[in-house]
Amino acid sequence: MKFLDQAKIYIKAGNGGPGSASFRREKYIEFGGPDGGDGGDGGSVIVKSERNLNTLIDYRYKQHFKAEVGKSGSKKNKTGAGGEDLILKVPVGTQIYEEDNNTLIFDFTKNNEKFIVATGGKGGLGNTRFKSSTNRAPRIKTNGKKGEEFWIWLQLKVIADVGIIGLPNAGKSSFLSKCTRAKPKIASYPFTTINPNLGVLNMNHKEIILADIPGLIEGSHKGVGLGDKFLRHIERCKTLIHLIDISEKDIFDNYLKIRNELSKYDKKILKKKEIIIFNKSDLVNMNDTKKKLDNFKKRAKKDFEIISLMSNQNFEKVKKIIYKKCT
Repeated sequence: MKFLDQAKIYIKAGNGGPGSASFRREKYIEFGGPDGGDGGDGGSVIVKSERNLNTLIDYRYKQHFKAEVGKSGSKKNKTGAGGEDLILKVPVGTQIYEEDNNTLIFDFTKNNEKFIVATGGKGGLGNTRFKSSTNRAPRIKTNGKKGEEFWIWLQLKVIADVGIIGLPNAGKSSFLSKCTRAKPKIASYPFTTINPNLGVLNMNHKEIILADIPGLIEGSHKGVGLGDKFLRHIERCKTLIHLIDISEKDIFDNYLKIRNELSKYDKKILKKKEIIIFNKSDLVNMNDTKKKLDNFKKRAKKDFEIISLMSNQNFEKVKKIIYKKCT
């Protein structure tokens, strides 16, 4: 299934049905009087969150959605049937924005939440409503009100317990595939991952959702590289795994690059729990790398773990750390 985390759609609630201008016509009843019924209300457009969905791909090829109109009123004071509501299903974590893509309307954070985004028009009045002591035979009726209609943006922010971040080609997709049954694309070139991937780590009868966030580079918050379109997915994560290639020349500078991008996007992200992991220890001589790691610890003032996804070095230990951070 293709991943799509943003879509612009046009929604229109149903118009209300017109009222009826009818008069009672029966044998032996000379002056039956008005008996026109009201029109039915138009259907509303309702957005509902679904836990089993993880993409907005359904809204890529169809952008216009309209609810059913209300039916006309009829004789014998019969009110027209109301239009059927239109329910649009979205993944948990979806946000609804106005057409400017900046004004938030609603945020779905739980399963089976419902929000009426466009209200259907009220049905028109039949001529019975206009009967009075001075007007016994009104021929007046009203048409139904128009339903609301406008463009909206749907934006999906992945909800995960742990977000895996780092520079391109640090091993994030490999880490996800090792921890879970997810099968992300893995290759030896940067930007292999172009969409967030989700996986579930099962430990001690607890499910921990991991998200592999596409590689960030310097300037991502301005749109450089894959841009900032995936930075918003990090906002939902409770814990961040910062994966760093230990074979790189300046590991502290690489660490700061990502931290600076997160800070420029939203300083609140820096307050999240963090697990720093150096990957690809199989590619270096650890004795030669010790000085580099000591320098990192001195400047960053943070603990870290060293792993090799190729040899599984310390991998089980890291899984236990993730479990401890998320429970």
